[in-house]
Amino acid sequence: MPKPRQPKSSRFPKGLPDKDTLLKYVRESGETDKAAIAKAFALKGEERRALRAMLQSMEADGTLGRRGRRGFAEAGALPEVGVVDVIERDPDGELLVRLTKGEDAPLVTLAPSRKGDTGPAPGIGDRLLVRFARLEDGQHEARLIKSLGAGGQRVLGVIRKARREVRVEPVDRRSKDSLLLTDPQAQELRDGDLVLAQATTAETRYGPKRGKLLEVIGREDEPRAASLLAIHAHGIPTGFSAAAEAEAATAQPPTLAGREDLRNVPFITIDPADARDHDDAVFAQPDDDPKNPGGWIVWVAIADVAAYVRSNSALDETAREKANSVYFPDRVEPMLPEVLSNGLCSLREGENRACMAVRMVFGADGRKRSHTFIRGLMRSAAKLSYEQAQAAADGTPDGQTEPILKSILQPLYAAYAVLKKGRDARSPLAIESAERRIVINREGEVASITPRAGLEAHKLIEEMMIQANVSAAETLEAKRTPLIYRIHDTPSQEKVQALVDFLQTLEIAWSKGEAPRTDRFNKLLDETRNTPNGDIINEVVLRTQMQAIYSTENIGHFGLNLAKYAHFTSPIRRYADLIVHRGLITALALGADGLSERDIQKMKDTAESITFAERRAMAAERDATDRYVAAFLADRVGAEFDGRITGVTRFGLFVRLNETGADGLVPVSKLGHEYFVHDDRAHALVGELSGARWPLGMQVSVRLAEATPLTGGLLFEMLSEPAPADPAAPRPRLGMRARNDRRPGGAFRGPPRPGQPGRPKNIRNGRKKRRS
Repeated sequence: MPKPRQPKSSRFPKGLPDKDTLLKYVRESGETDKAAIAKAFALKGEERRALRAMLQSMEADGTLGRRGRRGFAEAGALPEVGVVDVIERDPDGELLVRLTKGEDAPLVTLAPSRKGDTGPAPGIGDRLLVRFARLEDGQHEARLIKSLGAGGQRVLGVIRKARREVRVEPVDRRSKDSLLLTDPQAQELRDGDLVLAQATTAETRYGPKRGKLLEVIGREDEPRAASLLAIHAHGIPTGFSAAAEAEAATAQPPTLAGREDLRNVPFITIDPADARDHDDAVFAQPDDDPKNPGGWIVWVAIADVAAYVRSNSALDETAREKANSVYFPDRVEPMLPEVLSNGLCSLREGENRACMAVRMVFGADGRKRSHTFIRGLMRSAAKLSYEQAQAAADGTPDGQTEPILKSILQPLYAAYAVLKKGRDARSPLAIESAERRIVINREGEVASITPRAGLEAHKLIEEMMIQANVSAAETLEAKRTPLIYRIHDTPSQEKVQALVDFLQTLEIAWSKGEAPRTDRFNKLLDETRNTPNGDIINEVVLRTQMQAIYSTENIGHFGLNLAKYAHFTSPIRRYADLIVHRGLITALALGADGLSERDIQKMKDTAESITFAERRAMAAERDATDRYVAAFLADRVGAEFDGRITGVTRFGLFVRLNETGADGLVPVSKLGHEYFVHDDRAHALVGELSGARWPLGMQVSVRLAEATPLTGGLLFEMLSEPAPADPAAPRPRLGMRARNDRRPGGAFRGPPRPGQPGRPKNIRNGRKKRRS
């Protein structure tokens, strides 16, 4: 979401505020953090420490509440946008909603549907994405952005039958409570059935929760169950309405009517070897303009999805609801029906296709000098994989790439060499990430897990797509046409300070107060890349970054170091790109199928809903991958692996295996006989007595103790020894643990209430060490 608003600091006196002034500032901010408060009141040194104590006190007495890890808001305050469940109706019949992550959050009235809204009306039990608005009387109402389907009372799980009882065991690793099914039809279920169940509202004082069967979705022993579970667990919309399918079936091949003939431009597509849809094609040629010596012309042609998916149509409604295609190792849940995504909108080799093309002119320094958008008709000259294109460029062409090596491929690589000069001068963030490819065989089982090679062909296509996206944003801004930006905020001061604190533990200098810049991050990464701490610094720099989102308000893209950026190049699989295409059609008068009034009116809602859908898709893809990896390793329990610590928490270490990229947990209780304290500044677990350390990034050996395909969970046992104590680091003190945290018998109390001490950070086997 856009950066939280901050009130004008000139309205507040400088210096440490009293609690009433601080509360007023937080209330007007809506949401803020300690760094923003310190900046607004010009606090330094001891005043910052006093501010921290004041914030902790106001949180303890219930005046302030947390927002994420470091943010604050007035207790009971509502975010600008949130996910809610419909709880009940008031006496007037209005629906009341409550934030899903906030049992103490107030009930808020859901505003009536607006004219022009489509789809079924929300009901009790539904989950919604809403925007909260303050009314004139000071009350709030929730305004619907998007329906997210089932609410939190639904449970996805596997059937376990015993003694005439039928229980649903949740597949979510975070859920512990099973449901006891009471329906008569539950007896017909088989052990191992994957089902969706609904918890009933009837309260039971003793025993498990009751529930009723909603749907049988498969079997836990099916090879492809992992993606089915992810789809249902995250509410990924599947399939298409009959109306959308009917519209897609009437689509016709494109003609030259209203288009420029680009079939003489030898575009080619370069995609993953297993790609089924082809959004983009490229071509490059030297610029013969004597005013641009050494310059290049780069063409990027993108599938003209707007010609087939018209605003307010059934296809448009489905595409907007899905927001993006979701990719699993064994299947794709597409945004558009296959007749379009893999047919008329896919830039197939040798077939006429409608396209939106951009012709970009670059100077010898790699900087873009001009660009022009064209609505055309094209015909791809070749369909290549990244590996094919790279092999040809490296001197080993095959029968398909040999004929086009000199005329198409070599010019593309020469143009990229020029574009790379501009990219290097721009200095986008150069964080490295190791991606893995899961290969599924015909039986739906994992055949192998292999690292994805980082090829120059990938970078070539990426940079040309980035430049096309920039061109789209620049054109729409120049024409004053509404658009959805892809934005990426600058890292917060809190995150940068955490990085600085961590670097100090490695004796690496970073000037305090230095503004975060991509070239500064890159300098740090370059200087440490081939050192023992290179991997850990890469990891921490990655965690310092914010998440990119879609927004109608532009703040630039920090990671790419670009002032204007909008997604244009993948309209087959992203709704954001389709909106940008419609904007270009409207701005450049390229047809009657551009932005509608409804597109414009709902653009902010669309940006928020597709951001949510992107997060949902990422979570589903990650869950499916975890389950496939756990299934792949299930028959290797007891085997030993080398890996690296990628996460350090109070309750243990997360380790990523070198061989497969699989992530699993080493519980803190398995690390030895002493107690370990979580040093969040150094990203390490530190032995309370010995000072021995388990730091982030440490190379370790582990034994696989447990692999659970149903949940995707992996548990490891540590085989390595910890790193020796750091003589310069302060030793954790026994007195660091909070007092009076235990009930008789050693069980923890629940989450701390205002005024109570928090849980201790050093935990083993779920208990605090008894003081001697």
